[in-house]
Amino acid sequence: MTALASAGQDHPAMIWRNGDLVPWESATIHVNAVGHASTAAVFEGIKAYRADDGERLLLFRLHDHLRRLYDSARIARLHIPYDLPALERAVSDLLRANEFPGNAYVRPWIFPMGIIREQMVPAGAPCEVVIDSWTFDSSLREQAGAQAVVSSWQRISDAAMPPRVKAFSNYHNGRFALMEARASGHDWPVMLNSRHKVAEGPGACIALVRDGVVVTPSLTSDVLDGITRDTSLTLLAEQGVPVEQREVDRSELYLADEMFFMGTAWEILPIASIDGLPVGAGVPGPVTKTLTAAYDGVVHGRAGHEQWLTAVSR
Repeated sequence: MTALASAGQDHPAMIWRNGDLVPWESATIHVNAVGHASTAAVFEGIKAYRADDGERLLLFRLHDHLRRLYDSARIARLHIPYDLPALERAVSDLLRANEFPGNAYVRPWIFPMGIIREQMVPAGAPCEVVIDSWTFDSSLREQAGAQAVVSSWQRISDAAMPPRVKAFSNYHNGRFALMEARASGHDWPVMLNSRHKVAEGPGACIALVRDGVVVTPSLTSDVLDGITRDTSLTLLAEQGVPVEQREVDRSELYLADEMFFMGTAWEILPIASIDGLPVGAGVPGPVTKTLTAAYDGVVHGRAGHEQWLTAVSR
């Protein structure tokens, strides 16, 4: 029986907290600490895929995700009291302890410690480090395409709340856009930045394909410096697909032959329509399918890029 199953709940048995593996039920803070912990917190989302041999979990780009966590903490003026190799070991230890039978999602996050009475969390406040995990089902092989809509909510700018910081507070921006999209009968929003150029979705980068060329907003378009975005651009280049990183007009979305979101949680998510207009034939196109297959092969350890994989044995 796995640790996950023996817990008797829909959560794993253990959480990593401040250097120790602790039971889920013991990983608590006082309710008065919640507000400050949430507003200043930074985090990462990392996936571990069960290898085809059934014996290993393959953490995808663990080092890169944790390096981005440290970058986010630096910009947010939060101190992580562990070095990066220590957190890499902690993630692996947690996955072993929880004995996930399939794919696992890992979320390390940093938040100010204790009850803070100041109106704003001060720079350099002592922080807790928590690593959570849970099971997930990959949808790489069964995505028909999302119905997307351009949101009236603007993507936050680097001059307001830096999008390159992966902070919980930044996601409130995408939440407004998502609620609006769902209220209008769509699946996901596409957000424009303050210059009225295409930015990203609420938690995923975006790319379009026109005449065989993949175009994605530049990193200076108020987007997160996405690891799945970087992975996708690398895999596309290896397939001989030309890629452009530049500012993208809204009207370009309406002329795209294909379009897709890219994100750790979303993986490669095809977009079937935008603002009620079908994207191409309204189904995943050849470039999207090629990228999806390549991504699926890499994360499951079948298609090279071993440097991106951290194996955790049972």
